[in-house]
Amino acid sequence: MMGAPIHSSRQFRFAALGIILLTVAIRLPSLSHPQPIDSEAMYSVVANEIVDGDRPYADAVERKPPLLFWTYAAVFTIAGKFNWKALHIFALVWTLCAMAGLYVIGCELFDPNTGLIAAFFYSVFQPWWTWKNLSFDGEMLMNLPIICAWAIALLRSSSRLRPELFLAGALLGVAFLLKQPAAIAAVPLGTYLLLPSYRASRSLTPMHSIIQAATLTAGFFAALGLVTIVLWKQGILHDAFYWTIADHDVPHVFWQKGIVNTLTFLGVCSPLVIGAILACRDKDEIWAGKTAERTALLGLLAVSAIGAAAGARFYPHYYVQLVPPLALLAAPYYARLWSRKMQPPQWFLRPGVTYAWLALTIIVFSIKHWTGLASRRAPSEAGRYLFAHSDPANRIFVWGQSPDIYLDAHRRPACRYITTFPLTGYVFGGPIPGFDTRSRIMPGAWTILEQDFARHPPTYIVDVQPDPKSAQYPVKDFPILAKLLAERYEPVAQTAEGVIYRMR
Repeated sequence: MMGAPIHSSRQFRFAALGIILLTVAIRLPSLSHPQPIDSEAMYSVVANEIVDGDRPYADAVERKPPLLFWTYAAVFTIAGKFNWKALHIFALVWTLCAMAGLYVIGCELFDPNTGLIAAFFYSVFQPWWTWKNLSFDGEMLMNLPIICAWAIALLRSSSRLRPELFLAGALLGVAFLLKQPAAIAAVPLGTYLLLPSYRASRSLTPMHSIIQAATLTAGFFAALGLVTIVLWKQGILHDAFYWTIADHDVPHVFWQKGIVNTLTFLGVCSPLVIGAILACRDKDEIWAGKTAERTALLGLLAVSAIGAAAGARFYPHYYVQLVPPLALLAAPYYARLWSRKMQPPQWFLRPGVTYAWLALTIIVFSIKHWTGLASRRAPSEAGRYLFAHSDPANRIFVWGQSPDIYLDAHRRPACRYITTFPLTGYVFGGPIPGFDTRSRIMPGAWTILEQDFARHPPTYIVDVQPDPKSAQYPVKDFPILAKLLAERYEPVAQTAEGVIYRMR
């Protein structure tokens, strides 16, 4: 489809349509999935509380920036709560928009063929390897405004002051308000505007570059300032700052997971990685006259790698932020390779071999996605029980990291801690042998729990860690909850997820 330059509008339409249909096919596992996927459960619980009139952080605690929850809440306000099909269709549209942004950048820097290849690479490699990367997660969310900001900044402009950079900066602020690591993407873009090679290519003076960088910066802080005012008006500015910024220490670096996931990413995304490396080496031909843009994209790749590693947890979805810069760096190389403008340096880079390699990659990813989601189509047993045995007005509380039970039960949480990490000191990334996380319990968290329970007592409590021998956080180790269960609740059901208690 993309093996030769696209000369006619008909060829372009067929190529674009083919990539769109491929993207739909790649995301069919999520489009047909009747449940939230991975982190979508946490975000949806918070979003549903917003739809019901409550506030993030003060009434439902999660550690992502506010715009992520407001985006989810907007979807559920329009489509209805628990509408997973609508959420996954929205994720597909979001992906297609990100691909369109990459196409614009590829066209601006090279030609339409390169733009289509960049969009194609994003479609294939964004949900790399694991079914969890089909989730409408923070990395997927933040990629779109980052790509749009870069598209604006890389476009040729007749203006020396470039007021459109204010919008680019605002988009980078939006990206940060969707997921914190996105802020780092502003650094190479601001640096790009100050590069001597950028000034030379556009016949600018140093003062013009400074004004443009200042305009970009002003847009970034304007977006942050606007949301800060909204949070202040809602009375949750302090809570938002604490949960999104202050509560992000790094108690442990998961080196083993980092090595395994990094090698897996480099292996399964090797067509992308190899293309990016070879394109950067061929700077005299591919990047002739585009030295500043090459430097900027390499900078974006570098800071994206820092963002992926910053949390020290190395979850697979963290690597999704690497895909846009890799796609933009690799696309011009494959455009030349597939149009026969150059001879492949190795046999495995022959066009026929690369086509087969990419087709096999798509098939393997698809198998991983379908099989990974197949066993997760049914609601949790605890959720089904609570849906059948409780009233819609009843509140519930889940002891553990299982927010999906709230969604399966269609019941609201009785406490702002929709996952119990503030009460236990749970470390995201996995258990750490020999490390007592109770030292990390948020000061005052148990008092807040009692206050929330006093406002709306939980009719049911679900303990997803009922075995005191194997549980990481057995209830008996937390006297306030243990006493409450003993005095006021009785067990009524044993489910696959744990024990359900009902208020006496």
